[in-house]
Amino acid sequence: MLGARRLLGALRLCSSVSCPRPRATAKLRVRDALGVQDASGECVTVQGWIRSVRSQKEVLFLHVNDGSSLESLQVVADSSFDSRELAFGSSVQVQGQLVKSQSKRQNVELKAEKIEVVGTCEAKAFPIKYKERHPLEYLRQYPHLRCRTNALGSILRVRSEATAAIHSYFKPSSKIKVPEENFFDVPAFLTVSGQLHLEVMSGAFTQVFTFGPTFRAENSQSRRHLAEFYMVEAEVSFVESLQDLMQVMEGLFKATTEMVLSHCPEDVELCHQFIASGQKDRLEHMLKNNFLIISYAEAIEILKQASQNFTFTPKWGVDLQTEHEKYLVRHCGNIPVFVINYPSELKPFYMRENEDDPQNTVAAVDLLVPGVGELFGGSLREERYHVLEQRLARSGLTKAYQWYLDLRKFGSVPHGGFGMGFERYLQCILGVDNIKDVIPFPRFTHSCLL
Repeated sequence: MLGARRLLGALRLCSSVSCPRPRATAKLRVRDALGVQDASGECVTVQGWIRSVRSQKEVLFLHVNDGSSLESLQVVADSSFDSRELAFGSSVQVQGQLVKSQSKRQNVELKAEKIEVVGTCEAKAFPIKYKERHPLEYLRQYPHLRCRTNALGSILRVRSEATAAIHSYFKPSSKIKVPEENFFDVPAFLTVSGQLHLEVMSGAFTQVFTFGPTFRAENSQSRRHLAEFYMVEAEVSFVESLQDLMQVMEGLFKATTEMVLSHCPEDVELCHQFIASGQKDRLEHMLKNNFLIISYAEAIEILKQASQNFTFTPKWGVDLQTEHEKYLVRHCGNIPVFVINYPSELKPFYMRENEDDPQNTVAAVDLLVPGVGELFGGSLREERYHVLEQRLARSGLTKAYQWYLDLRKFGSVPHGGFGMGFERYLQCILGVDNIKDVIPFPRFTHSCLL
């Protein structure tokens, strides 16, 4: 993407007084046009959708947005351009001169010389109404149109920036991104995790990750579950302690969030101002503090001593429920908290058994965050051949996972990994209450609108 300065230099190849004929204008994204500092009549073309129309006796004002930024570009035109087709939601192509704005509200504006309506919008039938702040619940009925609102536009730009930030976090460490396969010539199922395939790759590359869709047939319509969601998963070889793994998890959360805050502050601010009041302070509190660590045993004792009445009674050997997770975070001062060393019967066969532990626990870790509960889940993997062989045999899985055992036979190393639910991450930093509002097309039990 060209920066505003480079674009400005290219634009000034046009006449600084009037556009040449035939016109040889440069197409600019709204974001780049708004970033021009010393506009002096460069010939540009902007394409987008009308966000507002204001007609005066001799002047017509349009605000045009193309999704590249929260702020729209003001277009100033002669009143002769006014027509019924220039309405909220209509798509337009505007050609003219980019000049310094006379208003203090914006740095530049586009003095229109030609306005073409590309697609009209019937205002009465359009579910999104001008100057109306629709609730997220209402917009959920229109997954094909809701991305045109400020709220969803901001959420999706943050989503895009967070995606780039995650890749950026892993890239400097020379981690290898592993693609997910889509079809096979043998019976196959939608994946619930790419972890086992990452473990294959971690036998040749010391740090690997994948980032893609995950599918789970959970019969839940809660605010934190989807049938299809995105997962960031990583495996790191030569890791021998949960502490090392937790450093990577905390680093990923903080580095990604800092980059999002740096690159799209206006979008984050809109969410914090209109969707989740007080979330800005809560997020700063998370970022400035070191994440806490407690054991599963300590978590159970905290819950047992709580004055709150839980729907699910906390006791040893029972998995933590959302109500437990949120309470533990509040108990810890609304700082993200790692819960480690779970009973082995609660966790899958591949998690490493803790040695010299009479309570029979595994080196598992969950990261709990304010407002959401569990965000990350991970563990050290069982690299010892005979221990893993026995666990598979007890579960009747030896034949199906012989290939997995082979990884321990040929050059096995201590290793560990984790997964982070991407939509839950967005909920956490933006304060969006319902997970269905941070993914473009939410799919969950009994609902697949698109």
